Amino acid sequence: MVSELKNGIKVIGLKQSQRAVADGRAKKAFVAKDAEKRVTENFLKLCAEQGVEIELVETMRELGEACEIEVSAAVAVALTEQALTGERPIK
Repeated sequence: MVSELKNGIKVIGLKQSQRAVADGRAKKAFVAKDAEKRVTENFLKLCAEQGVEIELVETMRELGEACEIEVSAAVAVALTEQALTGERPIK
C-alpha cells in the first residue's frame, strides 16, 4: 500500500531505488504506470530477480505525493528495517 511510503523509510528515484534493490535493502518497490517504459523496464526486471514485491501506482504524480515530495516520481522503494542499522541481509 502506498501509505508505506508516507510512514516508512524510503528512497525516491531510479538510481537510488536500483541501488537499494541490488543491495537487498528494499522491502517493496513502487512504480508509476505512466512512467516511460525505457525508464522502468530494467528496474522491474531487477526487482523480479531480487524477489522484491512490486506495487504499481496509477500516476507519477500520485507516487510523488505518496513520497511527500512536490514533484512526480517514476519509482520509489520502501526500505527494510535493516536499512536503518546498515546491516546487510543474509541471503
